[in-house]
Amino acid sequence: MIKAVVGANWGDEGKGKITDMLAQEADIVVRFQGGANAGHTIVNKYGKFALHTLPSGVFYDHITSVIGNGVALNIPILFDEIKNLTDRNVPMPKILISDRAQIVMPYHILLDAYEEERLAGKSYGSTKSGIAPFYSDKYAKIGFQVSELFDEDTLREKVAKVTAMKNVLLEHLYHKPLIDEKELLDTLHTYRDMVAPYVGDVSTFLYEANKAGKTILLEGQLGTLKDPDHGIYPMVTSSSTLAAYGAIGAGIPPYEIKQVITVCKAYSSAVGAGAFVSEIFGDEADELRRRGGDGGEYGATTGRPRRMGWFDCVASKYGCRLQGTTDVAFTVLDVLGYLDEIPVCTAYDIDGEITTDFPVTYKLEKAKPVIEKLPGWKCDIRGIKKYEDLPENCRKYIEFVEDHIGFKITMVSNGPSRDDIIYR
Repeated sequence: MIKAVVGANWGDEGKGKITDMLAQEADIVVRFQGGANAGHTIVNKYGKFALHTLPSGVFYDHITSVIGNGVALNIPILFDEIKNLTDRNVPMPKILISDRAQIVMPYHILLDAYEEERLAGKSYGSTKSGIAPFYSDKYAKIGFQVSELFDEDTLREKVAKVTAMKNVLLEHLYHKPLIDEKELLDTLHTYRDMVAPYVGDVSTFLYEANKAGKTILLEGQLGTLKDPDHGIYPMVTSSSTLAAYGAIGAGIPPYEIKQVITVCKAYSSAVGAGAFVSEIFGDEADELRRRGGDGGEYGATTGRPRRMGWFDCVASKYGCRLQGTTDVAFTVLDVLGYLDEIPVCTAYDIDGEITTDFPVTYKLEKAKPVIEKLPGWKCDIRGIKKYEDLPENCRKYIEFVEDHIGFKITMVSNGPSRDDIIYR
């Protein structure tokens, strides 16, 4: 059976924890899009980890961790990540890298930083991980596929062609140092030697595993609102964040994805620029940020303080619908225990018109939140294992959210560790 774990909102919903938890019962975990530009935070018996490229199943001996063809593969970062695990006594994970995945090149990272610098105040809030230049090159058909590392003639020819193209940009648009062709080729030879033991035909591997009745988890990065088609364009990421893309980014038939677990936070947070209707500021935001997540709401990759807001029913209903949600996992509910009353954004007011449908970006920029307040539960709910043991106001909050988003909340996370979960 194939299941997908994806985000409903701007990312940072707690997908890493949910994947890590579901991996106990799985055989294979697949990253199917994105690169090292976002992170999943995991807390377990080995400690606290921020994963960037590795799938969140790497802490289990029985899991094969797969890097799918849809991933932006930064090879040195992947191997630094593996070393970080093994240095901290995590057993070496079983890893399979798709021969069709493409490589984040050193110049992608430079071009990302140069472009943000050039745009100055008009930038897209990039993490400068090379993701946009990487996907641009992939679709312009000048990207480097992992398989090409193993064909020397093709590699040399392509390096020469791409170096000439990039150097025009570097010289005339950015006025920066040029790429040395020989140096680039040497770097790619190093990459080849690093990945060689792990490369394989992922789609065939997954086809056989699925036929044999194995459980496969697809792990998405970021959330619906960062999808380039359906998100808050142009303040989006460069690869599709939807479960449907899991079929493409892993190389499996779409009808084989039987369960879509969409992760929703009990409040809102976002890293980077873009419309964020339920955003809060000042002391109110600082307090929620400080209490939030495990050790506060800061980006797992960038360390940037996350922008904070109350739960947004409009964005979450839309996010769940686009993902094709079968189950909602509702996370970090324990954080809200300090509040006397909990504001929830239930609709948007756009030029005096009230709507519960998520609009396109130019309308979103004008939207004001319609807020309803629910009574808080004013106690610590960590450690509770049964839904009926939660305080009444806490259950009412969950059921209120469920009614407004229209998708069933089947898992409630009430703490950072993999055991802090309540099944409904």
